[in-house]
Amino acid sequence: MIKFAICDDEPQMAREIADQLASYMKETAGGYSVECFSSGYALLKSSEEFDVIFLDIQMERPDGMETARLLRQRDNHSLLVFVTVLKECVFDAFQVEAYDYLLKPLDSARFRQTMDRALGWLERDAAKNLVIQRGSGCQVVLLSDLMYCEVLGRKIYLHKNDGRVVDYYDRLEELEQRVDSRFFKCHRSYLVNLDYVSGCQGGQVLLQRGERLPVSRLRERELTQALLRHMKERGA
Repeated sequence: MIKFAICDDEPQMAREIADQLASYMKETAGGYSVECFSSGYALLKSSEEFDVIFLDIQMERPDGMETARLLRQRDNHSLLVFVTVLKECVFDAFQVEAYDYLLKPLDSARFRQTMDRALGWLERDAAKNLVIQRGSGCQVVLLSDLMYCEVLGRKIYLHKNDGRVVDYYDRLEELEQRVDSRFFKCHRSYLVNLDYVSGCQGGQVLLQRGERLPVSRLRERELTQALLRHMKERGA
C-alpha cells in the first residue's frame, strides 16, 4: 500500500492531482491511498507517514517550502514533489531534498514520468528499510542505521548507530527474514550488522564503537567466514 498526500489550498488543483494519480495507479494495479490537505499547517498536524507528498508552494503560511523544511526537520523521508506555477523556485527545492518539481497546469506525460521514477525509487528503497509496528502506528528504520538487534522476552531492541534504541514486539526469527545479508545471527538473541563488526575474539563480536556481543561457540567459524565474504563484496 503506497500512501500519497496532496497539499494544495486550491480544491480544483487538488482534485486534478488526485484524478491523475487515480488514472496512473489504476494501470499499475497497485494498492494506494490518498489524503488531501488544504494547508501546510494541516499536513504538519497529521501523524500519518506518507510515501509521496504533492506539495503546492504558494499557500498561506506556512507555504509549501516552509512546510517542507519543517517536515525535514522532523526527519521525514517522504518523496516531496512540488506542484507550482513558480519556475524560479526550482533551486530552493533542492535545499529540502525535493524529489521532483511539476509546473501548473499539469502535463499528463510529465506527471506519469515523475510517477514512474517515484514508484521505482520506492520499490528499491523498500529493501533498505524496516517498517515496524509500534502501538497503533508504525516507524521506518533504515537498515544501514542498525548496529545490532537484540531480543529480550517478547520484545526486540534495535540498537542504532546514533545511540538510540527502538523497541517493539516481535520474534527474532521473524526479523531475520526481513533483513538482508549484511545481518548475521551470532547468537540466539542477537543479529549483528556486519558493516559495524571489527572482529571476533574470545567468544565475542567486537563492534567498531567498542560494544561487545556474545557469539555462540558453534557460530564463531561461520561468523568469520561471513565477515570475510562481506568485506570482499564491499571491496574492503
